[in-house]
Amino acid sequence: MRLRALLDTDALGLKLLGGEDELDRTVRGVMTTDLRDPSRYLSGGELVLTGLAWRRDASDSEPFVRILVQEGVTALAAGEAELGDVPDDLVAACARHRLPLFTVHESVAFATITEHVVRQVSGERAGDLAAVVDRHRRMMTSGPAGGGPDVVLDLLGSDLDLRAWVLSPTGRLIAGPKASRPALPAEACGRLAAEHLTATRTGRRAPHRVLLGGTTYSLFPIRSTGRSPQTARDARETVLSDWLLAVEADAGDWAEERLDLLYGVTQLIAVERDRREAARTVRRRLAQEVLELVQTGAAPGEIAARLRVAAPVLLPGLGTAPHWQVVVARVDWDGAEIEGGPVTQALLEEILVDPLSAGPEPSDRIAVAHTGDEAIALVPLPAVPTEHDGSETGVLADALLESVRDPLTAGLNDDGRLTLGVSAAVHSAEGLRGALEEARHARRVAAARPGRVCAAGHQELASHVLLLPFVPDDVRRAFTARLLDPLRDYDRRHRAELIPTLEAFLDCDGSWTRCAARLHLHVNTLRYRVGRIEQLTSRDLSRLEDKLDFFLALRMS
Repeated sequence: MRLRALLDTDALGLKLLGGEDELDRTVRGVMTTDLRDPSRYLSGGELVLTGLAWRRDASDSEPFVRILVQEGVTALAAGEAELGDVPDDLVAACARHRLPLFTVHESVAFATITEHVVRQVSGERAGDLAAVVDRHRRMMTSGPAGGGPDVVLDLLGSDLDLRAWVLSPTGRLIAGPKASRPALPAEACGRLAAEHLTATRTGRRAPHRVLLGGTTYSLFPIRSTGRSPQTARDARETVLSDWLLAVEADAGDWAEERLDLLYGVTQLIAVERDRREAARTVRRRLAQEVLELVQTGAAPGEIAARLRVAAPVLLPGLGTAPHWQVVVARVDWDGAEIEGGPVTQALLEEILVDPLSAGPEPSDRIAVAHTGDEAIALVPLPAVPTEHDGSETGVLADALLESVRDPLTAGLNDDGRLTLGVSAAVHSAEGLRGALEEARHARRVAAARPGRVCAAGHQELASHVLLLPFVPDDVRRAFTARLLDPLRDYDRRHRAELIPTLEAFLDCDGSWTRCAARLHLHVNTLRYRVGRIEQLTSRDLSRLEDKLDFFLALRMS
């Protein structure tokens, strides 16, 4: 389609700011981005939509526009929601590079423009295949009765003779064709997800082609189409949450028309993905409310009342309130200022789904909140874990990551790390605070281990002394140095005996009177020393998790 045609459609809310002489340019696709350098995702001919979150000051506009022009972008459309009027420096940069520039009214969603362009481009570039895309669009927008992504994939098979599957970043099957031919094995799903994450992290341009068991697959990313304050500026913000489309074919020799069609299909599936993501808002809010009540020390009755509201949402049809487990996870990136909470929240929601289950619905029973860089999940259980027969139900730390370890390791590459801790099950509101602390302690034990993806369960907290000899030397040194070196340096300079004081305080279970008597000190002197320890380490010795960290550090030193 021509750029000029976009201005003729009032519903798109587009206004031309520059490039009137270039309106006969052809639009071959559409992409939404707020990355400072989106070149890896561009193939030429796109209308680029941006909310301007990449712009920090006037000097950012010139390099951004230069990258778009170098990649053959047809035009740029900037939304008004973030900054209001489009900055003059961006208008000037586009004029210098002869890049047509539009502004998008704040009342118009980027998804509306995306859907319009996909329909028009498919009609002009794929001829009679446009009917297929239009059928897909109608199926995707017709609600649950339309069948969602599965119907789109069935139409790909019947109309284009293409077998395709939608996978999560952990390799779980979200959707697939319902034909009688064999389904894609779970092992293959995991391998394809790992290959996709590796290609994304190394900056390879999609589609990514993978040879697996003698069959070639082409992997297409499925990214959010909506405009959001959380629009990623760094690929690492979404690499662990984006879906992918795996097509059983080699796209390397495809005509541009067929590639455009497949990218259109991914955008249609992304609309459905965004709708399902919005549906998680209620469950996330429930988890956030319960978490805030637990952390602020609310009365058990108040927490129990909130749980009674949450239980029917998370376990429909359950007659009584379930038992609960708490899972705490954290993703850390080396040398990057990335807010870890939302990243880990989306990832934990996926990890907690049974890897053998298909479809997006199983994740609708997971409630995950985030605070700071942590994500915290409330996992409902229909029965209490049993120990008398040696078996146990519920979430098990090792099993939780077993099937997703390889894909996640590929996504974390060499600069990311996931650590996760799991509590025992509790059957009342009174036990949730302890379960939260237990899960956090277990995550810290996992953090002391080597590897990109590590987990620990509540069972391991009771036997941490047995685990200490197996901690690698480099991990041991890093863990102890971070906690104890400030105290050792202070003792060396002031002869303050903070390390012996810390050991005695922990050995006395935090009892001020017993510890003061053991050290032959006045209680006020002991309080001064403990206060100095807390000041130097930024820890709180009234918190059980900080006591555990100090205990482990002293044992490993």
